[in-house]
Amino acid sequence: MKHIFLFLVACSFMYAGFGQSKDKVNATPDPSQKIQSVEASCGKCKLGLKGTSCELAVRVGGHSYYVDGYNIDDFGDAHDDSGFCKAIRKAEVQGFVVNGRFKASYFKLLPVERKN
Repeated sequence: MKHIFLFLVACSFMYAGFGQSKDKVNATPDPSQKIQSVEASCGKCKLGLKGTSCELAVRVGGHSYYVDGYNIDDFGDAHDDSGFCKAIRKAEVQGFVVNGRFKASYFKLLPVERKN
């Protein structure tokens, strides 16, 4: 009985630890870095990047890069009508291209522009 109790206590600590959401890289921009206006979308579905699954990407200066630091589902369902797999969206970002990937330290998705 004592072993079962200890097992359940250990499992509850593991559950609590793995259930924590990961913090975003930065919720606010760094005033010492330039904010770039980019196109953001699914790299595989919309930006023509090679890959096996849907992953967040940005187009900077005519080149597309997968994003590290943020996930495609951090901004809602990627397969909704205005989601990244169906639309190219505008975003404000800070970060650098390293080894062919965009390392984002700040990412703000801009509202969808509605056509009248």
